Amino acid sequence: MEQHRTRPAQHGPRQSSRATLPPQARGGAAAVRRPVAARANAPKAAGVGGPAVARAVRAVRGMPNPRLTGLGGGLFCGAVMTLLGGVDALLFGASLTLYGVLFLPVCLLTACWVRGNDLLTAPVVVPIAFAVGLVTVAESGDGLGSRLMGIVTALATEAGWLYGGTLVAGATVIVRRIRLVRRRAAARRRAPA
Repeated sequence: MEQHRTRPAQHGPRQSSRATLPPQARGGAAAVRRPVAARANAPKAAGVGGPAVARAVRAVRGMPNPRLTGLGGGLFCGAVMTLLGGVDALLFGASLTLYGVLFLPVCLLTACWVRGNDLLTAPVVVPIAFAVGLVTVAESGDGLGSRLMGIVTALATEAGWLYGGTLVAGATVIVRRIRLVRRRAAARRRAPA
């Protein structure tokens, strides 16, 4: 069976690989050292001067920026919620309110760290992770039936946290998607015809 190309052919003269590299990778003394004028105009360190907003932006940019697939986002969120549920059960006596409060930042991180192609998976996996993590904090008695009843009861009584976390993930995904679409449209406008 014939295999068709999935990418359109690239027409025009080939560029050398050296020209497509950033200045630091091209080598040479000019690439390694910045001119004195550029160093004088460089932004100051995070702890020195500047408005609080600029310092906050630099701090956020310094944070890790992983890109998770849809499955990776689900595994991350489920594992973190199970871990937080276990810590909650050990240290705070299985407080469902604390579990719900901890669920919100996990939803935000999951929605921020899912890669662009898998954005729509974040609002789907966070409720599943909430239910998975509830296994560690839900009231349970003897047997499987009482554990399931405890999980269902916890899901019913903590629905506000569940909806809130899903809303946080959904809103974050919508904002990221809008920015992604605008960025792609701007790149298409800048591209030569």
